[in-house]
Amino acid sequence: MKLLCIAIAVSLSLAGLATADTYKIDPAHTAVSFSIAHLVISEVNGRFNEFAGELTVDPATKTLVTGGTGVIQTKSIDTGIPKRDDHLRSADFFEVEKFPTISFTGSVVAATGAPVFTGQFTMHGVTKTISVPVTVKGPIQDPWGKTRIAFNAKTILNRKDYGLTWNKVLEAGGLMVGEDVTIEIKAEAIKQ
Repeated sequence: MKLLCIAIAVSLSLAGLATADTYKIDPAHTAVSFSIAHLVISEVNGRFNEFAGELTVDPATKTLVTGGTGVIQTKSIDTGIPKRDDHLRSADFFEVEKFPTISFTGSVVAATGAPVFTGQFTMHGVTKTISVPVTVKGPIQDPWGKTRIAFNAKTILNRKDYGLTWNKVLEAGGLMVGEDVTIEIKAEAIKQ
C-alpha cells in the first residue's frame, strides 16, 4: 500500500510538471548587463552578448514554476572598449579559456510581492547560492502568434567572492576597480 501511495504521488508530480510551459530566452530581446565602480568616481558599464536560458511557467496560474537555467559565455563580455574587454577576458579577471561560462540553476521561491530566483550561481569556478528578486510580466501573444513572457532580475555581487581579485590601489586612496558589481537581466522568453 505504501509503495502504491508513493507511485501515485510521483505520477501526480510528474503530471503537474508535464503541464508546465517551457520558455526559452529570446537573445534578440534580452540584455545581460553589469556596472562596476571605476577610479572611485565613476562607473564602467558593460554587457554579455552571448547567453541562453529557459524557465517554466504554470499555464493555469501564469506564475513561474522554476527559476530555470541560464548560461553566459564569458568571452562575449563587451564594455565598448576592445583593449579593456581583452583585459577582462585575461587571467587577471575572467580567464575565459579556463572558465568559459557563468551559469545559474535555480528555483522560484514564493515571496511577499515579487518572486525570488534562488539557486546555484557559478562564476570563475566558484559556486554560491544566491537569491535574486524578479519581476515577471505576461504571458502575452505577440503579433506572430508566439507566446512570450518577460522578466527583470537585478542583484549586486562582490566579485572577490568569486575569485576575481585583480585591482590596484590609487595614490589618493581607494581602488581602481570596485568590488561590488551590479548585474541586471532584462529578458523576453518564448514558449516552446
